[in-house]
Amino acid sequence: MATYTPMMQQYLKIKAEYEDAFLFFRLGDFYEMFFEDAVNASQELEITLTSRDGGSSERIPMCGVPYHSAPNYIEQLIQKGYKVAICEQTEDPKQAKGVVRREVVQLITPGTVMEGKGVSEKENNFLVSVTVLEDGFGFAVADVTTGENSVTKTERFDEVLNEIYSLGAKEAVIESTMAEDFQKQMRDRCGVAVSYENEDSVEGEALSLLHPISSPDLKRSFARLFHYMIRTQKRSLEHLQEVQQYELSSFLKMDLYSKRNLELTETIRSTGKKGSLLWLLDETKTAMGGRLLKQWMDRPLIDRRKIEERLEMTEVLLQKFFEREDIREGLKEVYDLERLAGRVAYGNVNARDLIQLKKSLQRIPSLTELVKALEHPFAEKLAEKMDPCESLEELLEASLVEQPPISVKEGNMMKDGYNSQLDQYRDAGRNGKTWIAELEASERERTGIRSLKVGYNRVFGYYIEITRANLHLLPEGTYERKQTLTNAERFITPDLKEKEALILEAEDNMSQLEYELFLGLREQVREFIPRLQSLAKCISELDVLQCFAAVSDKRRYTRPVFSDGEMDITGGRHPVVEKVLQTQEYVPNDCRMGNEMERSILLITGPNMSGKSTYMRQVALTAILAQIGCFVPAEKAVLPVFDQIFTRIGAADDLISGQSTFMVEMLEARNAIVHATGKSLILFDEIGRGTSTYDGMALAQAMIEYIHNHIGAKTLFSTHYHELTVLDQALKSLSNVHVRAVERNGRVVFLHKIAEGPADKSYGIHVAELAELPAELIQRAQEILEKLEKQPKPSQENAPEPPAAVHDEEAQLSFFAEGNPRKKRKQDAGDHSLKSALLELNLLEMTPLEAMNKLFELQKKAR
Repeated sequence: MATYTPMMQQYLKIKAEYEDAFLFFRLGDFYEMFFEDAVNASQELEITLTSRDGGSSERIPMCGVPYHSAPNYIEQLIQKGYKVAICEQTEDPKQAKGVVRREVVQLITPGTVMEGKGVSEKENNFLVSVTVLEDGFGFAVADVTTGENSVTKTERFDEVLNEIYSLGAKEAVIESTMAEDFQKQMRDRCGVAVSYENEDSVEGEALSLLHPISSPDLKRSFARLFHYMIRTQKRSLEHLQEVQQYELSSFLKMDLYSKRNLELTETIRSTGKKGSLLWLLDETKTAMGGRLLKQWMDRPLIDRRKIEERLEMTEVLLQKFFEREDIREGLKEVYDLERLAGRVAYGNVNARDLIQLKKSLQRIPSLTELVKALEHPFAEKLAEKMDPCESLEELLEASLVEQPPISVKEGNMMKDGYNSQLDQYRDAGRNGKTWIAELEASERERTGIRSLKVGYNRVFGYYIEITRANLHLLPEGTYERKQTLTNAERFITPDLKEKEALILEAEDNMSQLEYELFLGLREQVREFIPRLQSLAKCISELDVLQCFAAVSDKRRYTRPVFSDGEMDITGGRHPVVEKVLQTQEYVPNDCRMGNEMERSILLITGPNMSGKSTYMRQVALTAILAQIGCFVPAEKAVLPVFDQIFTRIGAADDLISGQSTFMVEMLEARNAIVHATGKSLILFDEIGRGTSTYDGMALAQAMIEYIHNHIGAKTLFSTHYHELTVLDQALKSLSNVHVRAVERNGRVVFLHKIAEGPADKSYGIHVAELAELPAELIQRAQEILEKLEKQPKPSQENAPEPPAAVHDEEAQLSFFAEGNPRKKRKQDAGDHSLKSALLELNLLEMTPLEAMNKLFELQKKAR
């Protein structure tokens, strides 16, 4: 370091403290980056990489961005998962002795960013911390933009991953000694940036926030997160709210696979909101309501009393159409109170933000009256909690103009009459400028020079300018010469200089005084932060409930009724598919499952594309909608309150973890079987298809029997293994249902209707025909199918036996060598290799075309 210049030594010293971040080093009007930061930033931001002399023998890589456009570049880096340390000059260069002192004033990270495109208005920007405990994991959550804090404890790391995924957290803070495997899973499975914080002492401000928490482990878990926020943000965080403890067992549990499969907040294919359940439901009118809706969807209730409270309010709002529409209109004019309060505490609020706050508060009284008009006890309680903060609204009304500038240092923010000193400066400034205008008119009149003008620039101040062509009209000694130009002369007078001093002093003082007054106003608003946050909670809850009512009214949803175990859905519909179909009519279906061990498993058979997966998903989505407090898409719905929902739907591998499709299938199945209870809902779709036919069939049957005999959870199990349909004879709680399909003129027609009993056939070749595979291939497949169907049927005992075609070697080979048995007995050793080649084929992993090509080769050998 000694070979570098003092400035570069300063840079390297600061960079050593922020090795995992891009260091934006302030030099004049630019933020500069050097060395590896410069190389990487030039690539990520697509800016020019240059170099400079740093005192060493080699030039140093360098790139930079103008300070006024830095926020856009910082945002790009944050969205890519990087961190940015902002290093500013902290002393006046004119007073500095040697190198100007510089310090990092803020570390911006994915989990602490306060504004920009990376912060979605209807989604929280959660930062989490994970602490390894002796008997599990401490899990803390904070949103710096809104001040929300919570903490919980879990025994298993997979539950930690589920929480990170559900919250959509951008960053996880951990102790540097955490096992590398845990860190890798957080990065790979949840896509979070991992940061380190070893300090977890519970003291000072952290202690006051943790007042409601009694567990030392949970206190320590949040303290780690708090110390990280303080260390990175380096400013007041007084908008942080008291930490709330929650229990995972208080909500309907769904692992991250189930949430993905059910497409609750994003679709599997595009990972976007459109096409998800959240997209369907989101009729909220405020950003706060949108965030609360997502929180409710991530954590459906299992407390029947709380669910009924939400449903009751939803029904009231649904019935009171005109009041609901007025509430919706009123909510449109309420801005994001939570994040406005956060910006006030953070110190980056401007006058326009405070005008938004004022307009929001002005809507509260009328909204309160509308809620009272609903004439319901729950509505009355909600109205009582809606604090209008009248004194704050009056303060903002008296202080700020309606359309202030964005910058808080330009002036013109405060109203006349708010401050007497400011009024005096404004009067002086306005009168002085009037005097200037009058001076110009009078001097033109006195001298007869019509082109005479009074101007101003920052170097010379005010002046009188006369063109050279008119100088002869000006008597000598009239003005004092100030500046000579090519085509004109500029002059001043004693009176003009006096007025100039008055005007400039007034303008300088006005801007400075307005800035000081605004800072004082911001401090006054800061005192209202807890009341604003409480009001925001009321408004967001009202917004979500009216959203439920609006969607239920528009979509013809029904209020669910809860039972002690029975499930009886009449005319159920998949909410998202129904919306996507638009003009087409969705085919509704019933789902009836009994109490305890009575009809607790439905074995669903039917062709591909017939709607088995859709049917299964709609049952789960109906349960979720009911347990968040919304009406459901059905003519009638009697539902139990589920404690967990598990799904194994669709085929997907996990290449990052080195797991095949079948391994993922088995892991998801294991998760359900190990953790499900008699109050859970399990959806298993095509279990076992990732391995050989008999392996898959055996696993599927074993799982069904285990769920039936040991768990008792309500289970929807779809399969193509028709041999499993005989299980209803041995398992009293299992019933067969199928999705109807009919053949018309040789083509299959899917009716998308669930009927009792097993399907008669799978129609797989018909589906291949719909996919427009070559006609020759389809015809050949039909021939093979007809031959297979002539083989002896499997034994109809408790456990289905493998088809005879697989046991009968000669029958299997007869596809290629038809003739009398004597010829087969005379086959030489070559026939053995043919048989081996056939048995080694893995047909389930071959495309139809590959299978036909292989069959053709084997047939040529056989002949």
